[in-house]
Amino acid sequence: MENARRSTFLITGGCGYFGYRLACSLYKKGAKIILFDTISPRQEVPEDIQFVQGDVREYAQVDKAVTGVDCVFHLASYGMSGREQLNRHLIEAVNVQGTQNILKACVEHGVSRLVYTSTFNVVFGGQVIENGDESLPYLPLHLHPDHYSRTKSLAEMAVLKANGTALKDRSGVLRTCALRPAGIYGPGEQRHLPRIVGYIEKGIFRFVYGKPSSLVEFVHVDNLVSAHELAAAALTPEKQHRSAGQAYFISDGRPVNNFEFFKPLVEGLGYPFPRLRLPISLIYFFAFLTEMIHHLVGPIYNFQPLLTRTEVYKTGVTHYFSMAKAKAELGYEPQEHNLDEVVEWFRSRGHGKKYHSSLISRFLLDILFVSAFVAVVLSFLPVVGS
Repeated sequence: MENARRSTFLITGGCGYFGYRLACSLYKKGAKIILFDTISPRQEVPEDIQFVQGDVREYAQVDKAVTGVDCVFHLASYGMSGREQLNRHLIEAVNVQGTQNILKACVEHGVSRLVYTSTFNVVFGGQVIENGDESLPYLPLHLHPDHYSRTKSLAEMAVLKANGTALKDRSGVLRTCALRPAGIYGPGEQRHLPRIVGYIEKGIFRFVYGKPSSLVEFVHVDNLVSAHELAAAALTPEKQHRSAGQAYFISDGRPVNNFEFFKPLVEGLGYPFPRLRLPISLIYFFAFLTEMIHHLVGPIYNFQPLLTRTEVYKTGVTHYFSMAKAKAELGYEPQEHNLDEVVEWFRSRGHGKKYHSSLISRFLLDILFVSAFVAVVLSFLPVVGS
């Protein structure tokens, strides 16, 4: 905390859900914060937090933003889910070239610390992993089923390789580390949860898939904020640079079936939890067909796929990891959370099954049906006087 008070932090992708939460936490500890993003903050930020609009793909903009910074949290990325996963060119530009720009600017401007937000996917590509650890090799690049995971692997490799690079001002070396988080959740999360709630409310969420015994992991946003702060602190001389050159898996440390995890959200919004379970191979084939269709019609109509192949693997195939290294080297201790606050967040914004309105709608439909039936019957009756 003392180190945070003396530091200036640049957060790329800082106006996103996680970036904003990280910024607020560091700000409360007395740090100076610069948010670097292509979009303005969606939420109100303290006046002391600086916002710099820019794109990691543009080196001149990165170069300017990094000036005078002590530590960079590189969160900015593209292509994590949905139709974004199918935009290969943009994914490559943001995740690979953008990271190279960040690394170059850090070296040029004497930034001594860089924490990179990576992903579980650098080692996972659909194979079962139970209690894996950081000794696992990177998944071979050609085996990644999506461009996002492949480019995040390339970016993480570049970040860790840059550890120990001499700074241009001869003030020392750049020290880097990477965090590999599970799927993020929390009240106000804007990428995954609204999409899930949308499927629930539209009546699309009618089945689950995969084995009931399959286990995955999630990380609450507050736990992820804590992990990033600890990782940055562990790059300092006071902590003997213990996280330098290292990667860490980060989650709540509670493996759970993907659909069971979301059950409280479904039922908390007043909807029945699906009983139909389909084989994962069938859903994967459906996702494959959807991607092929998107490839053909995407330039004309960029629709949102129900699921991509990677999303099927990530939600239906067992993969969870040990937190032992993060606990031992960072002092990471994940706190226990549930979906109660998430349910409340959605309910407070008008989401949830509206029993009253649904009953009225059903009553009106019944009247319409009966009226149509009566009209058809009457049409067969003889006309009086004819």
